[in-house]
Amino acid sequence: MANQNHSHVHLLYGLEDYLIQENKKKLIEKTLSKEDREFNLSQYDLEETPVEEVITDAETFPFLGDKKVVVAYHPVFLKAKPDKLPIEHDLDVLTNYLENPADYTKLILIAPYEKLDERKKLFKLFKKSGEVISCQPVREWEIDKWIDSLAAELHIHIPEDLHELFSNEVGTNLMTLRREMEKLALNVGKGGTVTRELAEQLLSHSAESSGLKLVDAVMERNLARAIGIYNDLVKINEEPIALTALLASQFRNISQAKTLKSKGYAEKQMKTYIKAHPYVIKMALKRERFFTQKELEEIMNQLAETDYVLKQGKMEKSLAFELLLYRLIHIKQTESAQI
Repeated sequence: MANQNHSHVHLLYGLEDYLIQENKKKLIEKTLSKEDREFNLSQYDLEETPVEEVITDAETFPFLGDKKVVVAYHPVFLKAKPDKLPIEHDLDVLTNYLENPADYTKLILIAPYEKLDERKKLFKLFKKSGEVISCQPVREWEIDKWIDSLAAELHIHIPEDLHELFSNEVGTNLMTLRREMEKLALNVGKGGTVTRELAEQLLSHSAESSGLKLVDAVMERNLARAIGIYNDLVKINEEPIALTALLASQFRNISQAKTLKSKGYAEKQMKTYIKAHPYVIKMALKRERFFTQKELEEIMNQLAETDYVLKQGKMEKSLAFELLLYRLIHIKQTESAQI
C-alpha cells in the first residue's frame, strides 16, 4: 500500500465508514481552507455520473484559489464483478489521468467495498501514482486501542475495566463507537471519567449484546433479570420470534464451542467449524463452562419448541417467551452446572 502524503490521487476503500470519513476529512483539510471549500470542493457519485465528467472537473483550474479537491464515490469498476449501471464509464480517460494527474487537484475515490480487484490495471495505477488507504473494519483485539484513542480525542477517560462492556454493547464499528462516546463525553465533560453506571445507562444496546445478556441471566438463574431485559427489548420493538432465534444462535455457538473444546480444538481453530465472528466464539468459550452438554441439549429443545409455538400462533407471543425464559432457568436449577 502506497503512503505518499503529497500524492494528487487517493483511493480509500473498505467497510469501516469512520476510517473513510476521517481520512477524507484530513485530505480535504490539508488541501483547502474553509473558505476555499465553497468553490473548490466537488463531490460525485460514480453510480450516477460518468467518470469522464469527474476527470473533466479534476483537469479544470481552481476557481479563486490555487488548489481544488474532487471526491468521487462508488467506483464500481474497481470491483472484481462490477455492478450493472445505467451509465457507462470511459476508463481510458481515468487511466490517462492517473498517468499524469493535475498537480493543482487532489482526486479522492471512495470505494466502500470489502474487496477490490488488485489485479486490475487501474488499481495498480492507483498504487503506483497515488495513495491507496485500506479502511477495513477493526478486529476485536484492536478495540481496546481504539477506545483509548477516541477517548483521548474527546478528552475523557474510560477505565480499562469498562472496555469489555463497550465491546459487548457497541461492537467494533468505529462510527457507532465514536457516536456512543460523544454521548458519554457530553455527560462527563472535558477531563471527566466515565463510570460503569453511566456507561450501562447511556450505551445503545445491540441485539447481539442483548442476546448475551439473556444467556447470562439464564446462566445466573435470575428470572427477574431475564424478564427485565426482555421488557427493555419489547420497548424497542424486538419480536419474541426474533429473540428466540437470537437465543438459539447464542446457545448453538456455546454448544459447538463446548464440543470442540472437549475435542482439544484451540479458539483459533474453531473458526473453521463455528461460522461466526471470532469475538462471538470468544464469548461462547467464556460461557460454555457454566453449562453441561446435557443442559445445552435441553435448552436447544426448549428453544425449538417455543419457535414452533410462536410461529403456529398457539400461544400469546409475550407469554410464550416469558415461559421459555422460566423453563431455561428451571433447567439450570434442576441440573448441576459444570464449573
